[in-house]
Amino acid sequence: MRKLKLDELNRATVEEFKEQEKLPIVVVLDSVRSMHNVGSVFRTGDGFAIEHICLCGITSQPPHRDIEKTALGATQSVSWTYHEQVVDAVDELRTMGYQIIAIEQAENSVMLNTFTPEPGQKYALIFGNEVNGVSDEAMQRIDTCIEIPQFGTKHSFNITVSAGIVLWDLFAKIRPTA
Repeated sequence: MRKLKLDELNRATVEEFKEQEKLPIVVVLDSVRSMHNVGSVFRTGDGFAIEHICLCGITSQPPHRDIEKTALGATQSVSWTYHEQVVDAVDELRTMGYQIIAIEQAENSVMLNTFTPEPGQKYALIFGNEVNGVSDEAMQRIDTCIEIPQFGTKHSFNITVSAGIVLWDLFAKIRPTA
């Protein structure tokens, strides 16, 4: 087996990416403190061709070298906005027809492996702060909560790992033949 070279990957240009069909998902980063985590979410969002990223609260905004270190240019391909208050982003997304989902450990959460996306539905996924998780204000506005099943002693994934797991799972369920 031979690894593919970069010029064999059929990568879209930024312009082509912006025009292609997107996964009907917006990622909301609720006061994510690490710029490396922010950049990684941009890169993962690019990989799954999500619609948009909302940066909220203390979440840093591009351009910044610490975001770019992990984003590798994805801040130019994935559209994004900044909202000082996460509730403003959530309220706006709701008016645009998005179902609001927190990715969190909470009472009555739905395990990711049992969550079934509805055909044609758009989703806004809220990922919270590395220490405190999704804010209480955002939790009061969600439609449902998805939890990633965990079986070890920590019951804690880094936000970038969580974003990768959830986006891959939803991608596979929404576009199973891609």
